[in-house]
Amino acid sequence: MEDLKTRSQLIAYEAIRLGFLDCGITTAEAPEDAVQYLSDCIRNGYNGEMNYMKDHVDLRADLKKLLPEARSVVIVLQNYFTPSQQEDPSAPVIARYAYGHDYHSVIQKKLEKLLRFIQDEIQQCHGRIFCDTSPVFEKALAQRAGLGWSGKNSLLISRKYGSFFFIGGIITDLELEYNQIPGKDYCGNCKLCVEACPTGALVSPHVLDARKCISYLTIENRAGGLPVENKESFRNRVFGCDICQEVCPWNRKARPHDDPGLKPNQELLKMTRDDWHALDEEKFNHLFKDTPVERLKYSGLRRNMEFVI
Repeated sequence: MEDLKTRSQLIAYEAIRLGFLDCGITTAEAPEDAVQYLSDCIRNGYNGEMNYMKDHVDLRADLKKLLPEARSVVIVLQNYFTPSQQEDPSAPVIARYAYGHDYHSVIQKKLEKLLRFIQDEIQQCHGRIFCDTSPVFEKALAQRAGLGWSGKNSLLISRKYGSFFFIGGIITDLELEYNQIPGKDYCGNCKLCVEACPTGALVSPHVLDARKCISYLTIENRAGGLPVENKESFRNRVFGCDICQEVCPWNRKARPHDDPGLKPNQELLKMTRDDWHALDEEKFNHLFKDTPVERLKYSGLRRNMEFVI
């Protein structure tokens, strides 16, 4: 048991050295409450047009279908908070996480280094990396690993760091020591996020109806139109939304990240409303190459801009 504890400590130390915000380790067993929560959301239609959520429930419920002999999951948090903001308050707004390069590649490279460390310095093993790229209950696993709790805005919240972070990890067949204390809920009676959501997407504490969520509507909802009745509620947002995080008291503890791969694009932040009006496809490709906004494509961003402007 002491050897397992040492292994886990070494992995956590290396994760922090690589620049991750926090690290926790949990068993590869399925988080049953997350399976039930997802099933309820799908039954109520809260997943909107995100059919992949219902297509892979069986994979999410059994990590061994992703990696045979899976025993452990190493969960990491990657900070993306920056105090930098777009300078023109009248310009179309994009979420903070999209200010820099695509987080998938940034986190993937770090996780590859962490997996190599485990294999070279701890023990040879098999591992599968994930970061919003595989059917995994990232938030539930992170909560069980002691990294935070599911807030009333449906996001993972950490007492130390708030919620401006991504979740990633490694599924491995290596046996490790697991956290035994899931993250405790510290939201208390606070409902600021529920009350602040301009479209009422938080239909109740902890429950998000994606069909009303600005992030879903501006990013995932590519085929359908935007709800005209909620136009004013978008508050000029054209890619994602940070409102439920901005009002969260726990994000007073958010500290700026220092990852060069996620460094905000200053050219983007300086864009005025007129610059956004004049944005053409060539400029779009220049500004958003290898960023989260790129997957929306110029046509998708233009649709959103025309809607709010």
